[in-house]
Parts: sequence; C-alpha cells; structure tokens
Amino acid sequence: MKTAGARRKARELALSILFAADVGGVGPGKAMAEADHTLSVLLEVWDVGEDEKRKLVAEIEDYGRRLADIYFRSAPQVDQLINEYSHEWALDRMPGIDRNLLRIALAELMFCPDVPVSAAINEAVELAKEYGGAESGKFVNGILGAFARDHQSSIAPR
Repeated sequence: MKTAGARRKARELALSILFAADVGGVGPGKAMAEADHTLSVLLEVWDVGEDEKRKLVAEIEDYGRRLADIYFRSAPQVDQLINEYSHEWALDRMPGIDRNLLRIALAELMFCPDVPVSAAINEAVELAKEYGGAESGKFVNGILGAFARDHQSSIAPR
C-alpha cells in the first residue's frame, strides 16, 4: 500500500541524494551509497515515531532511491528539458534546491506512469516552498506546468 506521507518523504530523500551529488560535489555513486545514512538523518529531522518508522522506512527508501536512480540514468535528457523550459535561466545558475526538485519531478513525470501528474507537480511545488527561496514554488510550478501541458499525450492519462 502506497501512502502519501511515505511518497512525500521519499521525494525529500531523493532531493537530499541529488543535492549531495550536485551541490555537495560527492557525485551520484557516493550520494547513492550514502542514502542509508541520509535517510537516518532525515528520520531524526522528521521526528518519526518507531511505529511509523517500521511501517514506512522501506517504502521511503525504495521510492527515494528509485527517483534518484531514474534521474541519474536519464540526467542528460532531463537536464535538457529543464534548459528548454527555464527560459533565460541556465541550469547552473538556478538555486540548487529548484534545480534538483525539477530534476526529480521531471524524471517522475517521464518515467513513473503510476504517479498522477498533479501529484508529482504539487509535491515538487510544496517542497520548493518549504526548502527553496521566496519564488521557488512559482518557478517550479511554471516549468512543470508548461512541460505537462506540452506533453499531455505522452504523460497522461494516469
């Protein structure tokens, strides 16, 4: 059974993995290898109770790793799309949170047909508001919304 809370936390794990690889400079291999440690730290930050931890940790880890792996395997394609849709914003000039949330959401939209389009976009926007700057939510929403409109036939219906 997939739970909304587990998927949200899994996206945060994927964000942490991508952020470490990208901004932290550790690279994809090391970031993935350290995912267990990253999840342990996140569980402390989230203040997850023991019951919830037992129920959700496997789902969080599996889906978080899956999203990060999907991005790493399709990075050139996903990054090209971000460049196309982020008019006048070079990928390397974007805030690291925004860039990596876009990577996760686009990978999810393109390669996870079991995830509703609106859920992938809404989660990315909410995470951008939580972790990004003042305009991050609008920026992420604009790019993902434009992508979804332009690619309706290939990503919908779900």
